[in-house]
Amino acid sequence: MPAAAPHASLPLAALLGHAADAIEAVRGGTSLNVALARCPTDARPGTQALAFHALRWLGSAEVVRRMLAPKTPPPKVDALLLVALALLWPGGDPPYADHVLVDQAVAAARRRTPASASFINAVLRRFGRERDEIVATALDDPLARWNHPGWWLDRLRLDWPDEWQAIATADNAHPPMTLRVNARHGTAAAYVDRLADAGIAADAATGHAVRLQHPLPVTRLPGFAAGDVSVQDEAAQRAVELLLARPLAVGARVLDACAAPGGKTAQLLELADLDVLAIDRDGARLSRVDQTLHRLGLHARTLVADAGDPAAWWDGRQFDAILLDAPCSASGIVRRHPDVRWLRRASDLPALVAIQARLLDAMWPLLAAGGRLLYCTCSLFKAEGQAQIDAFLQRQGGAFIAASPPSPGHLLPLPDNRPTHPAPASSAVGDGFFLALIEKNRDSEHP
Repeated sequence: MPAAAPHASLPLAALLGHAADAIEAVRGGTSLNVALARCPTDARPGTQALAFHALRWLGSAEVVRRMLAPKTPPPKVDALLLVALALLWPGGDPPYADHVLVDQAVAAARRRTPASASFINAVLRRFGRERDEIVATALDDPLARWNHPGWWLDRLRLDWPDEWQAIATADNAHPPMTLRVNARHGTAAAYVDRLADAGIAADAATGHAVRLQHPLPVTRLPGFAAGDVSVQDEAAQRAVELLLARPLAVGARVLDACAAPGGKTAQLLELADLDVLAIDRDGARLSRVDQTLHRLGLHARTLVADAGDPAAWWDGRQFDAILLDAPCSASGIVRRHPDVRWLRRASDLPALVAIQARLLDAMWPLLAAGGRLLYCTCSLFKAEGQAQIDAFLQRQGGAFIAASPPSPGHLLPLPDNRPTHPAPASSAVGDGFFLALIEKNRDSEHP
């Protein structure tokens, strides 16, 4: 029995057309968020649902398309065909019955590229007739079996030889919707009770995290507009919790580098009375930090600035703590951003690693002796995590990993989300992250 159709108030043919536009944009190098922003507002929820599904099974769809139509169709035709094939792929819990999907895909083709309608009809109907045989053959190709680019799988095998298959499988799962309760407004347990009163099933997790049994619009969350709660993955919440596990003094100076969109900035202020400076080089994204803080009733100084160029903005006063959530491959959050694996290239990784190293070196002189720097990335790749920190510690003689609290290192998006270093583990399937808390020797000289 097919699952309930997502946002079926609009004709499926129209949604398929918009989803095809989004997939075409992603295959051309545009992020899904940007592609969806171009979609009509009333079509956006349904289009996003279909696009997410298509991106999770895009590798399977590409292999099948090559089998059934070896000559690559024009981009607009190919994108629609790939969306439909991904929805017909048997492992993806398709939201529509096969015959409905085929009919509506053909209708979408007649509107988008009329000359391709008969071609798309023939390919999809052949797949329906011969699906078992075609799928069995397609699964011999790693792209169809794992739905990740080959270079990505190679990197996972290298870094996680025992876990890479489980990680690749987990990347296609639907992520939980996890909330962060504003510690100034209440506890996770109390908010779970509020949700229950509203008919929303949820469980308290670690710290101030709450996991919903089913995702829903934030407008339905009690107290969201009043700043009682925010959306943030449980693994992401551990960054600020680690930085503040040993309390900072009231009014301590804290720098949140690369702060947008502001979830960690807000969490810092929810948990402690701090003097926070939040910077980001992207002014448009930094404005989201201000909006988030306003909703939560919190205040931080915000500044459009490049963390890698302190000479252009730093006033010379050192910080007691620095949070560096560095730009990365985002390989740990593929469940939430399924376009990432198709947008990234193997050549991106060395450039990102170089940026991370530059930011670490630029931040270090800004940290006071005895201060702490929390380095984190939402990446599974060791080059952006443990290897990056190992190299940094070799460069900086006065830097060392804090003994207490212990840094978890790499968190994997698996059922126990286990750390690579001893630390309290979570039972939740959180995002993939790397967290390392670095301290500065008290004898270190000021710059």
